[in-house]
Amino acid sequence: MEFRRSIKVLTILLLIMGFPLLTIAGESLTSALPSGIADDQRYNRAIHIMAMLLIGFGFLMVFVRKYGRSALTATFLLVSISLPVYLLGNVLRLGGETPEIERLILAEFAAASLLIAAGAVLGRLKMQQYVLLGLLFVPFYMINEWIVLQGGLGLIKAGSVVDTGGSIVIHAFGAIFGLGVALTMTTKQEFEKTIESDSTSDRYSMLGSMMLWIFWPSFCAALVPPDKMPHTVVNVILALCGSTLTTYLVSVSIRKKISIADIANAALAGGVAIGATCADASHTVAVFIGVMAGGLSTFGFAVIQSRQQKWMKLIDTCGVTNLHGLPGLMGGLAALPIIKGLRMESQLLGIVITIAMAFLTGLITGKILPILGRKLEAYDDADEFLDA
Repeated sequence: MEFRRSIKVLTILLLIMGFPLLTIAGESLTSALPSGIADDQRYNRAIHIMAMLLIGFGFLMVFVRKYGRSALTATFLLVSISLPVYLLGNVLRLGGETPEIERLILAEFAAASLLIAAGAVLGRLKMQQYVLLGLLFVPFYMINEWIVLQGGLGLIKAGSVVDTGGSIVIHAFGAIFGLGVALTMTTKQEFEKTIESDSTSDRYSMLGSMMLWIFWPSFCAALVPPDKMPHTVVNVILALCGSTLTTYLVSVSIRKKISIADIANAALAGGVAIGATCADASHTVAVFIGVMAGGLSTFGFAVIQSRQQKWMKLIDTCGVTNLHGLPGLMGGLAALPIIKGLRMESQLLGIVITIAMAFLTGLITGKILPILGRKLEAYDDADEFLDA
């Protein structure tokens, strides 16, 4: 008895220091954790997500050779506008019932979805338009979140859509919203201009990708019950490993040589796709989802993207369709055979509503943004930055 009590005390100390949860003889020790320590663990994951938002997404988007300063500044502004807007909206809607650290994490999820949407039109917005994009996006995101996950309007029973790590409401919504904006904002001049990168911009983009890879488990596990956290973390890492290896194999098979753009982007698709079922899938299934997502995403970058541009007459600057849209929808559908007792009609309806809501509100936003004018020179810092 004394030994078990000592082990629990030791576990609490390790958790405070950021070590993973432990179990003894199959018994979870999280029941011994005071609420303050649980909040401290969520704080740690919230800071991990903040690193993803600012450093991960920020540097992932500096692959455009002459747009690095703008990409990082836009990331800073988008995060800074989305967090307070979401937090204010959450308080007004729920009256402050949700714990503060949980509200912050939910706001970070909204910021991540916003950055995904912005990636579709990166390089073609003036800086103030990014701020307006954030102001318009977050309320639309919150409405979809309310309808799909919380039973808003009574269309779907609350809690019947499985989307633990946001494959549907974060990744797919952000990507499809961005496509809606791009569809209404891409000009003929932008369509004809080449998006240039070089070895330096590609290296910085890989740095952002690796930062996202490292902290993706914290993103998916941020709000899962403590006893499911270790399983979730391992699942996400396995899915990322699967997508990374598959990206390399498929990229070389299609292109005959390695594409750094594929590696920097499609390698992350496993984290996107495993999101919906990250807390419940087996480790074997997690690897399989990662492999499938990596292959789908790489095929998207290598084959689908150029055809999408011609067919839809739009430019998806960061390829969010291939990294977030297709793998996100795949992850949402993957829940159908994986989650026991899942209401299939609710899951499918949640996906359909997300697609429709994201595309429609994206189109509306794309009609509003030009009120602030048009960027003079796409994919170039020079028209907005000193000494650029």
